[in-house]
Amino acid sequence: MSENEASAISGDELTLKELFDRYYSRLVYFSAQVVGCKETAEDVVQEAFIKYWNQRTSVAAHPLAIKSYLYSTVKHASLNVARHQKVKATYAEGVANMAVVEEDGLDNAIVYAEVLAQLHSALSTLPANCQRISRMCYLEGMKNQEVAN
Repeated sequence: MSENEASAISGDELTLKELFDRYYSRLVYFSAQVVGCKETAEDVVQEAFIKYWNQRTSVAAHPLAIKSYLYSTVKHASLNVARHQKVKATYAEGVANMAVVEEDGLDNAIVYAEVLAQLHSALSTLPANCQRISRMCYLEGMKNQEVAN
């Protein structure tokens, strides 16, 4: 804050509108650098002003203290939003990957069921001994020597 800004408020308590007019655009720019979205940054800054106004009695009335409070509040809120965005993106990516895997798994299960149905249908047309040998080889996974024994 410049000396002119400090002297402009010289001891008088700033109204919310004055604070908003003085710091809003700076804080939005600062927050947007962290969160990557101007609209989200505007929300963060508005919440910071509300938080300040609700707690203004516990913040020193000095202009530098108010400015520091606002920047600190915006910084922490912006970092929280950025972390939350990262968690959401990771979750969405995981869900998308899981959906692809599940979809592939379902498709494979359908194909496998159809192949088994056709195999059982074909086996039922064979003589009894051929059915038994084919089941041992193809369905039970036995080796030729095991089937022969």
